Amino acid sequence: MKIPAYMALDHEFWTGRRVLITGHTGFKGAWLSLWLQSLGADVTGLAGGPPTTPSLYELARVGDAMTEHDVDVRDARGVREAFAAAAPEVVVHLAGQPIVRRALEDPLGTLEVNVMGTANVLDAARTAGPDVRAVVVVTTDKCYAPANAGTGAVGERAPLGGEDPYSTSKACAELVTAAFRRTFFAAAAGPRVATARTGNVIGGGDWGRDRLVPDIVRAVESGSAVRVRNPAASRPWQHVLNPLSGYLLLAQHLWQDPASARAWNFGPPAHDTRSVSWLLQRLAAVWNGAFRWEQDGPSHPVESTYLELDAGAARRELGWRPAWDLERALRQIVAWHTAALAGEDMRRVSLAQLERFGAEWSAQPQPPRPGIALAPAARA
Repeated sequence: MKIPAYMALDHEFWTGRRVLITGHTGFKGAWLSLWLQSLGADVTGLAGGPPTTPSLYELARVGDAMTEHDVDVRDARGVREAFAAAAPEVVVHLAGQPIVRRALEDPLGTLEVNVMGTANVLDAARTAGPDVRAVVVVTTDKCYAPANAGTGAVGERAPLGGEDPYSTSKACAELVTAAFRRTFFAAAAGPRVATARTGNVIGGGDWGRDRLVPDIVRAVESGSAVRVRNPAASRPWQHVLNPLSGYLLLAQHLWQDPASARAWNFGPPAHDTRSVSWLLQRLAAVWNGAFRWEQDGPSHPVESTYLELDAGAARRELGWRPAWDLERALRQIVAWHTAALAGEDMRRVSLAQLERFGAEWSAQPQPPRPGIALAPAARA
């Protein structure tokens, strides 16, 4: 088949595909697990349990339709054993410590999870045998050096770095991945490894600590005010399904094209890089004034005032583009949490949102540009 320059997922590729997701109980991991289940993939998850209560993982019964291994990525032997049992063909590494403020409280734990956890997953892929063909390591836009902030959209060639334990851990994860790729995964017949950099992902089912939209959700549920650290800061907000679609497309390209084994940005268009105060006001309007907010005190870690990713390479070379703009994302968040508060079946609600996203993504106009051939996937 031909992949158009702007493309939807290849259902044939994913049907029956053995996929291992680390961090499948987290916010992004649970959405990705549901998506792969709906595509007919044979999904295995590796995680130590849901990071929050409540969680999308529990409410949508994500674990009911997949194999699970209760393993922390810091456990190298446990990770290797999970790989051996799953015999994955595609690996998506999402497990990590994602909170900046938690990294200030526990810098060693953050470094262990984000750096050594990544090394353990890559080493398991290295020793797992010939079945592993594509590995996507997900990091963050915080992996870029602070000097890049405020200079416009940041591309993949920008310097890596960090001034705090969290951003440093993610920059190190990128360096570890690059080292494994050059040293162990350079052979044409071996696994192809890429990194995916995304920031400020939002969506239904996120109750993460010290994150704006989860804080708003908790305020709606409790009737308390949202305490906001930096209302003037601008961020590249996007619905969680936008970058997840990019990760899946990247895995498809890795299967066929070794040149895809590099770093990729998955960010929204420039007009969706908005200030925290804008997002608060717009989400309050969509939620019919269900919450109020106030500025918190000054005792918080210094954060960049402006971040924007240049995702032009993913659009040009992978055929990826966001299907839901920020306005659509906010409406889907309100719809999801309104359904959850009403006690609806959240697996059904979540799968319906996935189906809607896929339909709207596929329906977008596609420019007449040549694609690449995707060879039939060999099966063990």
